[in-house]
Amino acid sequence: MSKKSTAKESFALAKENYILLIIGFAIIVLGFILMIGGKSEDPAIFNEEEIFSFRRITLAPIIVLAGFIFEIWAIMKKPKSDSR
Repeated sequence: MSKKSTAKESFALAKENYILLIIGFAIIVLGFILMIGGKSEDPAIFNEEEIFSFRRITLAPIIVLAGFIFEIWAIMKKPKSDSR
């Protein structure tokens, strides 16, 4: 005699967690987009102000780090229960 399992098969995370993971990924991508640029038209010219700007050296890494922290939080967050 076999017993039928009544447990509902589900994903490891809830839908809310996956949405938060997508948002975190977008934050990380935004940080990397802020890092790009600084190319000079002439390879002999080194534009220090363009390469070492506040946006590339400080702001973008902080945003990327915040995105990774958000990802960890999104994975660890317990979903709201639907039973009332």
